[in-house]
Amino acid sequence: MEQRRAHHKKNRRKRKLLKNAVVIVGFLSIAIFLFVVIQFAVDGENDAKEGSQTVTETKNDMPSETLPPIEIETKKDISITISAAGDCTLATDVNYAGGPTFVAKYNEVQDPSYFLAGVQSVFANDDLTIVNFEGTLTNLTTRQDKQFAFRGDPEYVKILTQGSVEAANLANNHSRDYGMQSLADTKQYLSEAGITHFGYEETAIVECKGVKIGLIGIYVLPDGLGRMQQLKDHIQKVKSEGAVITIVNFHWGIEREYYPNDVQKQLAHAAIENGADLVIGEHPHVLQGIETYQGKKIVYSLGNFCFGGNKNPSDKDSMIFQQTFTVRDGKILSYDDVNVIPCSISSVTNVNDYQPTILEGAEAERVMNKINEISAGLSQ
Repeated sequence: MEQRRAHHKKNRRKRKLLKNAVVIVGFLSIAIFLFVVIQFAVDGENDAKEGSQTVTETKNDMPSETLPPIEIETKKDISITISAAGDCTLATDVNYAGGPTFVAKYNEVQDPSYFLAGVQSVFANDDLTIVNFEGTLTNLTTRQDKQFAFRGDPEYVKILTQGSVEAANLANNHSRDYGMQSLADTKQYLSEAGITHFGYEETAIVECKGVKIGLIGIYVLPDGLGRMQQLKDHIQKVKSEGAVITIVNFHWGIEREYYPNDVQKQLAHAAIENGADLVIGEHPHVLQGIETYQGKKIVYSLGNFCFGGNKNPSDKDSMIFQQTFTVRDGKILSYDDVNVIPCSISSVTNVNDYQPTILEGAEAERVMNKINEISAGLSQ
């Protein structure tokens, strides 16, 4: 009997131990399962991060030549409108006695904008305005021994800036009227006002809408065809500096002659043959004809413009010559867009009031007919 009870007691302990073992094994199984699940989740997140990093590195390491090329249209037409006007003498010869001189008019109006008010809207709406600056801006008083010498107060430069003029040719027979220093003074005052100057041995490059324009001024009078080599050298120079449009300004010809002489024609043709895109000229103080040579324009004389050199010239006809160049990919596409604007150097007929004015109606027609008549037979 005792043996049976002992046996049953022993069996109960075994069952209890087995039950406890089952419970422990169960807990361990659950713990192991949870550990595996959690580790799997962590590993998956790390794998995702590593996978993302690998993709990024692969993109960064991808050779650029494997990417498809992006085609960008870089060629576009650029229009550059250039206005050219003739002799601007913003001065008076000290030997002029009384009357309505340029200096007297300036002192009267006390307004620099007065002088170019009649044409300012044209100049303000172009891309570049060029004039021939015939005279000096200086405070010097030592006048050269010559028939006419012109000296203007340095503040007269405001006439140009307020009139929307951006460039001035200085290669002419009045740029040293008060000595070599007077030319240096003129350059200084123009530069300080932001006006590009050029002429003699000095060329200039101006940039409009990203297009470089070369400006050349040649003083022809003393040497005639002796200026030929200078002409060729200067055209080559501005082109080597990137000029897409090249403009040559000649001071030449015979005063009060309406037709160009042989020297003018030879130099003008040589300029075109050597790469000039537009030729303009002054000195005759009257208009001369316009020639088309090898498809390009030659304006032999623009005449006077804002001209303090004469209180009442008999011929007050003038013009603004405009040309619009269309440029694409560094090349000029057309030379045909030309606009000739007939003007008078004065807003009144009986005297020079030094205010260039655009003509209208019958007067505009008269001046255009005059230009066409003296131009007839020039073009080749």
